[in-house]
Amino acid sequence: MKKSLLIVLTAASLAGCSSNSGSAPAASGGAAATAGSKEPITIKVQGWYTEAQGNWNKTVEAYNKTHPNVKVVYEGMSEKGDSQEGMKKLDLLAASGEQMDVVMYSSPADFAQRVGAGILEPLDDYLKKDGVVVKDEYKVDQSVNGKNYSLPGKTAQWFVMLNKDKLDEAKLPVPTDWTWNDYAEYAKKLTKGEGANKTYGSYFHNWKEYGLLALMNDKDNPYLATPDGTPNINNDKVKFSLDLRNKMENVDKTSVPYFDVVSQKMAYRDVFYAGKTAMLATGDWMIGELVLNGKFKTAFAPYPKYDAKDENGYTSAGSDFIGVAASSKHKQEAYDFVRWYTTEGIMTQGLFMSGWKKADINANIEAILKAGKPEVTALIDKDSLLATEKVNKAAKMIVPPTYALQQEKAYLDQVELFLTGKQDLNKTITTATTKMEDIKKSGK
Repeated sequence: MKKSLLIVLTAASLAGCSSNSGSAPAASGGAAATAGSKEPITIKVQGWYTEAQGNWNKTVEAYNKTHPNVKVVYEGMSEKGDSQEGMKKLDLLAASGEQMDVVMYSSPADFAQRVGAGILEPLDDYLKKDGVVVKDEYKVDQSVNGKNYSLPGKTAQWFVMLNKDKLDEAKLPVPTDWTWNDYAEYAKKLTKGEGANKTYGSYFHNWKEYGLLALMNDKDNPYLATPDGTPNINNDKVKFSLDLRNKMENVDKTSVPYFDVVSQKMAYRDVFYAGKTAMLATGDWMIGELVLNGKFKTAFAPYPKYDAKDENGYTSAGSDFIGVAASSKHKQEAYDFVRWYTTEGIMTQGLFMSGWKKADINANIEAILKAGKPEVTALIDKDSLLATEKVNKAAKMIVPPTYALQQEKAYLDQVELFLTGKQDLNKTITTATTKMEDIKKSGK
């Protein structure tokens, strides 16, 4: 980690400790403020979403109408809707002592670091008071060492988006149950042209998920390490994933080369919207974006399986981590909003798939489709979308140790050397495993 981030997190940790992090609901500063003042309490919700991405004004307005004792306001931490930029600004707020009440993070590793830094309030006492059993209420378990510091906002399970026009042109059906080898064959048939006019069958981004393709539908551990930081990459699924990418990108040339992705700083959305790839494996957060920005008919397929015998639909489940800042002076009111947002609120927001088990999938998708203009929404292949969402199942979420980001970088550094032809697969796995083990030792 960069020294500057360590300094910020250390300062934030000290701030969190001084705020009596972990106090029970009865000790919430919000309750006292409500009793002593007729003015509504202001609760700040801070995340990286832009208004166009998150529809937050409508969402908090709906909450405020039914909760006159509070005034919830949303503050976007990134003009571009970049989660990493937003997280850095949240770190700065935590270190400077600015007001923070409800905060959001986008990945388990980033979230775990902030828990370790003391930025987030434990929620178990609040949940117990409300009689909430997280594993019964929500699709994913975000607990850290058995304690809950957040609840899932949107839950993003993975699927494959397909350019339906290109699929029809190649006379290929929309897949409903397929393997990664099937995916590779589709990519061959969907790749057309040469040079600047070339359309690839597939696109893989430079995130860690694209270096773990077949591991991502392992229902027990779809992550590159176990919860205690032990490397989980020296196995057939990871080796298959890297070999598949190398073959598609550098041999068959049916997927955008890794070098182009990095050197041209490609944005996966733009590549798909521009029709430069016929298929994109990604998270279903893209449904809400497609109803606003879709350019052509888009169909959907379940995330491909490693083996044809595997159960269809298992996919790594990402989610937003919505928690209460340990420094908040109104913890009870902040928790109340978190609980509302992660149940009813996402349906009001109308842009994301909910992480709440009681949410109706049909109603959830209808709410998302209503957010778009009719002419754009008409480009969504609703039948394949519904079929895919109904078959999807969330694999176990691994919330890793606080040093997980370092392990991810160590792995991806070796993956880059492999995909650019600078070392073979065995050396990639061996070196990455050693470096990840060293990080675990130093992390302890």
